[in-house]
Amino acid sequence: MAEGESGSTGGSGRNPLVAIVLILNVIVMGAIGFFQFKIHTKISKEPSVQDVVKAQMKEVIAQVEAQQAKGESAIFVDKKKDNGNLLNLDPITANLAQGDGPRRYVRVAAVLKFSPESKKEEYEIRTAQIRDAIISILNAKRPEDLSKVEGKLYLKQEIKAAINAFLVEGTLDDVYYTNFNIN
Repeated sequence: MAEGESGSTGGSGRNPLVAIVLILNVIVMGAIGFFQFKIHTKISKEPSVQDVVKAQMKEVIAQVEAQQAKGESAIFVDKKKDNGNLLNLDPITANLAQGDGPRRYVRVAAVLKFSPESKKEEYEIRTAQIRDAIISILNAKRPEDLSKVEGKLYLKQEIKAAINAFLVEGTLDDVYYTNFNIN
């Protein structure tokens, strides 16, 4: 090499384009992180299904306590409004979602209460579809999901939502467990 020539072109030897791209990259990544944080905080403020079920449970407990304070019997169903149609399901046995432990199953017998607008012919014809929906829901559950009262109440809400999704006339108003065993 001749005198005055060196391996670099003067200055710091860095390309200013790389620095600009790096700065833009940091700004874009910061913006993405900021928006993800905002979305996450918005989603976390919305009540979950479990929160809604807990609130409904507290409301029912308050109603029962008010009835007991008045000296009335603690009956959950107003007999004047209780004119729905009932469907007694045969016991359903389903495998539970498997964790690391041994295979577990649940056996559930239930009575479904449909609204007065429901036609008996429709839900009797759809009994197989109703049983399939319940089995599918149970197969996704773990034993610890169903061992607590909240889990059983949440299961009732899931069953109601699944069955109401395919009913044409009327709705499923309530699910009553007549037997519930986890093994």
